[in-house]
Amino acid sequence: MIKEINILGEKILPGKAYQLSINIAHLHTRTAIDVPVIIRRARQAGPCVLITAGIHGDEVNGVEIVRQIIANRYNVPDAGMIICVPVLNPLGFIMKTREFPDGRDLNRMFPGAKGGSLASKFAHVITTELLPHADYCIDYHTGGDSRFNYSQLRISNESDKLLNLAKAFGTKFIKNSTYREKSYRESATKLGKHVLLFEGGKSLDFDREVTKSGVTGALRVLDYLGVKKLPEDYLIINKNPENIVFDSSIWVRANHSGMYRSIARNGARIRKGDIIGTVTDPYGFFEKKIKATASGYVICLNHSPIVTKGDAVAHIAIV
Repeated sequence: MIKEINILGEKILPGKAYQLSINIAHLHTRTAIDVPVIIRRARQAGPCVLITAGIHGDEVNGVEIVRQIIANRYNVPDAGMIICVPVLNPLGFIMKTREFPDGRDLNRMFPGAKGGSLASKFAHVITTELLPHADYCIDYHTGGDSRFNYSQLRISNESDKLLNLAKAFGTKFIKNSTYREKSYRESATKLGKHVLLFEGGKSLDFDREVTKSGVTGALRVLDYLGVKKLPEDYLIINKNPENIVFDSSIWVRANHSGMYRSIARNGARIRKGDIIGTVTDPYGFFEKKIKATASGYVICLNHSPIVTKGDAVAHIAIV
């Protein structure tokens, strides 16, 4: 018997494609702001994968990853259903800001409320209209400001099934990460969904390697779940790197204010005492070294040329 699926008031039939919209608000000009939801359902039964990005409006590299998945028709399943939402926060995307226009972080508003703030109302729609149909979720993020994240996954360490899914995705680094209160990941997990949170690159920036990692990882997961089988030669060419799983990490911070020059290489092993970078004043009077305070792997670097004392300049995974 074919399972009946209704999303946003539309009956989703097997073998069909849909582009639906979540109407979240109007601009002060009365221009409607819609969130496109792209759905493809296969004729054959299978799990549903919900792929999202842009929950923070300035994290455009995630948007590009989901765009490529759709543009290349990777979202056409052999079994089950794939739901893609490339831009969860279109108002932030328009303004190139992290937050909603009401100043709230959408990723701290879940599960939302029907009668709450604008961000809370939208979180409620995602929670009630999309998440109930998903079995697995892939959510794409980037580092904030000038902090460039090496491609990595954040997962909870409560499930071997989720760890195996993360290994199938194939990023070099996998972090067992606690939930942020009222986050999309926390809310989806409470509903019984398996969530992979991807971090790669920095805000308001495109990076080809990060994009390739995000697209390829999604394809590996779809293949692993049997939702979309990949050609054997594709899997051979895009072989998984060795996974490095870690539980803890530490930020290295600038010990002086000034002009910053990074020396460490993102993704590389580093030892305690190795030089992360240098800080100089603009006038040539001093140059100070910033050293690693722990041994591990560099998973994030600050790309800003100017730092203030206390600014995070590097993130080290402690393995």
